Amino acid sequence: MHNLPNRILVTGGGGYIGSHCVLELLQRGKDVIVFDNLSTGHKETVDELSNYGNLDFIRGDLKNQTEIDSVFERYNITSVLHFAALSQVGESIKYPEKYYENNVKGTENLLSSMVKHGVKRIIFSSTASVYGEPEELPINEEHKKNPVNPYGNTKLAIEEMLDDYDKKYGIKSVRLRYFNVIGADEQGRTGEWHEPETHLIPNLLKSAAESGREFELYGNDYPTKDGTCTRDYICVQDIVNAHLLALDYLLEKNVTNYFNLGTNSGFSVKEVLDLCSEVTGKQIKVKLLPKRAGDAVCLVADNKKAQEVLGWKPLHSLRFGIETAYRWNEILYKKIKI
Repeated sequence: MHNLPNRILVTGGGGYIGSHCVLELLQRGKDVIVFDNLSTGHKETVDELSNYGNLDFIRGDLKNQTEIDSVFERYNITSVLHFAALSQVGESIKYPEKYYENNVKGTENLLSSMVKHGVKRIIFSSTASVYGEPEELPINEEHKKNPVNPYGNTKLAIEEMLDDYDKKYGIKSVRLRYFNVIGADEQGRTGEWHEPETHLIPNLLKSAAESGREFELYGNDYPTKDGTCTRDYICVQDIVNAHLLALDYLLEKNVTNYFNLGTNSGFSVKEVLDLCSEVTGKQIKVKLLPKRAGDAVCLVADNKKAQEVLGWKPLHSLRFGIETAYRWNEILYKKIKI
């Protein structure tokens, strides 16, 4: 029996992108449930978010069907934002079974609960990894799907599962394929907090903060303007905005769709490194290492579809992303006393 008002369920709401979405939903007066096993998310983040609106936190695991079923039984859930996933490429190569069980089986359990309780809308946190090595640039949504690692494979499998659940059960989804997400909340309430950290900008900022710490640069002989890989960096605030527009889209159109979230422009690792040095005012020591297997030379999004269909546009610059990440990093250092 539904004994509580309408809620939006956010799986993985204690993690990086999920927490920013929760914050924005709360600030817009929405009632939110965060469901997270805290394997990569943080209770401190959820506690901070609860200061900004009506948030219920349930510690649970999507791998456990009973735990997720009980959430749908207890609340009247109207829509789901699904961020909960393991997302480290290297780890996925080492432990593919862990990624299939967590990402694919976990999503299957979530969809099973949605079917049982008649919940018809889900926004899925997908990735540019579904495309694999680009055959043309910028990459649009119709580019061939050919992931090169188990992480990308699990995300593509989930996208295909969502199509099947739409056909059979009428569950409508929007899949948002992120390129490289950067930055933090401007007021320092949440930000990127991974252990271990594998992303470029946080690692550059750590190298800037700790004297003697070297930043590991993998390869400087790629066929790019300065020999380092090129990526499309999109600020987390712009990602959040896309999720809210996608929610409106599902409510209005009730149609399944998928969109790239990127900026249509790329920056090389060297350019990002130089900008991090500029923002922090510190020289970053670099240790050059050989190229890593599977690193694409260049990944840049074609985001026209999101602009035309959702009315979405990225508004924040790479510098803004680095500045907010830098402020958050300083807060994080105090918080966890690294």
